Amino acid sequence: MTSRSPAKARIIRADFDQADRADQPDQGDRYAFWRNLTATVLRLSRHAAALCIATAAVFVAMTALEFLYFRNLSGGLPSLDMRLTGFTPDEGMAWLTALGRRGGEIILVWHYLTFDLLFPALLSLTLVSLILATGRQLRNFRAMIAPVQALVALVLVLPYTLADYAQNFAVARLLSDFQSANPDSLAFASALTVTKFALLAIPFAVIAVFYLAGQRRSAEGGEQS
Repeated sequence: MTSRSPAKARIIRADFDQADRADQPDQGDRYAFWRNLTATVLRLSRHAAALCIATAAVFVAMTALEFLYFRNLSGGLPSLDMRLTGFTPDEGMAWLTALGRRGGEIILVWHYLTFDLLFPALLSLTLVSLILATGRQLRNFRAMIAPVQALVALVLVLPYTLADYAQNFAVARLLSDFQSANPDSLAFASALTVTKFALLAIPFAVIAVFYLAGQRRSAEGGEQS
């Protein structure tokens, strides 16, 4: 019967430990990523005013293009993006037909590949910053740990962001390939449009509630003093 020396046993155990660490993901890097993401999200509240101004400027430019240019191309018909309650397949097809291939290419380039490629992300950052800025006026929100505050803001905003980009992709596909326009694809684009505006209403409502609650708390504090 052979015996194993203590030194050799320690070496073998160290080899196994090293192999186990190599097989597992680097937990430190993962935690560092989430810490950095949380810090980045929380810092957005410091830039709420600048983000609001930038978002408003892009929105004004998009609205000006819609009313001064795009509606001339479509014979006065509003773009599918502007129809809060959606549209029927016949209404969507009428808009595409009125635009024609040239008009569709113009809107694709000057709206979906430029301004509306930026706007959903910019608006989302603005909404997150406002949720954090208004929420921190409330004691219960401030009592949350920083990662939870960031998570709340992201959960309220990200569904809109994804829906907006999905809707943009659906309409851009219709504009780039008229043959893909059929009742099913148009109904799907309409459903995404309605979903986008419904999800957008959620963070706006939360911001309004937070702001009013903060104002009420400030007023009560002023009366007590």
